[in-house]
Amino acid sequence: WGPPLLILLVGTCIYLSLRLGLLQIFRLPRAFRLIFVSDVEHQGDVSSFAALCTALAATVGTGNIIGVATAIKTGGPGALFWMWVAAFFGMATKYAEGLLAIKYRRKDAHGAMAGGPMHYILLGMGEKWRPLAIFFAIAGILVALLGIGTFTQVNSITEAMRNAIQLPPAVTASILAILVA
Repeated sequence: WGPPLLILLVGTCIYLSLRLGLLQIFRLPRAFRLIFVSDVEHQGDVSSFAALCTALAATVGTGNIIGVATAIKTGGPGALFWMWVAAFFGMATKYAEGLLAIKYRRKDAHGAMAGGPMHYILLGMGEKWRPLAIFFAIAGILVALLGIGTFTQVNSITEAMRNAIQLPPAVTASILAILVA
């Protein structure tokens, strides 16, 4: 998380926004219409509304809520402005990710749709990129199990319990481990 990565992320977001014709502005009315329209001709596994809800559930979590509060407390109200700017340009990146996932999704042996970055890396970039697709899948599992999936929530709960009833974090963490085991 240094300047090179920040430049790469911001550059990618701006490039995709411009390359996709600022779709976060010009395609917004159509996006709202498609959320609530049932298109029988192009039916998939889920409706447009269900897909939106799933995407929001996967995107907006405890980390986003705690992260916004921490950013405002640490950086002041100006942090909110920069989050809005990042979100605006980040929409194009999120769109491109979803577009690739849909374009390269396939039906598995059970008839369910399978897609995502590990699929579009392999199918879109070719067989020589298989190691990257495998690495991405393994890294995603590890992050979900050991990082994003648990640490932020446990930290938020332990801090709340410590501030509310002076319960030591080790006790709260132990109780949570027993409850979710």
